[in-house]
Amino acid sequence: MALHLVRHGPSFVDRRVAAAEWRLSADAPDAVGQLRAADVLPETAAWFVSPEPKAIQTADLLGPESYEVVDDLREQERTASWLDDFDDRVSSALQQPELPAVLGWEPAAMTRQRVVDAVRAITVRSMLRGHDDVVLVGHGTAWTLLVAALTDAAPDIEAWRMMGTPDHCVIDGAEVTIPWGSWR
Repeated sequence: MALHLVRHGPSFVDRRVAAAEWRLSADAPDAVGQLRAADVLPETAAWFVSPEPKAIQTADLLGPESYEVVDDLREQERTASWLDDFDDRVSSALQQPELPAVLGWEPAAMTRQRVVDAVRAITVRSMLRGHDDVVLVGHGTAWTLLVAALTDAAPDIEAWRMMGTPDHCVIDGAEVTIPWGSWR
């Protein structure tokens, strides 16, 4: 079964609220439309989406017939405080997953376990329903941790840093068959 991981479209950054509440930016329809037009997403697949607004809006723009919102596909839980060194903090979280990189952040190991468990359940349900492909719409850090878990590798911090909004990769079994960004 192939897992198509889709990172949400570009967000409208509002420093007053947690990123989990952000919506898509005004240029998101064009950006997500480019992913849709790239024709890399399967025509028939089971779709599952993070509950965060930017992920739901991305799925809506991609236009599947239907999708299921799965709470455990949400991004790493983080405080609403704006951090100028955000990239460094996420890198630290990925390198030391047992420790919260910032007071109030969910440790990356907990994010990884939550997302992996959700994807395992999704995969089983999808296979029982006869689906060969699954599309998951969510977030960069969560997907970085999922890819690492499924491929039995360390989180690829450079891939996380280079990931676009939106972006797409495919994992089949324990192998990344289409890497991030290759759809462009």
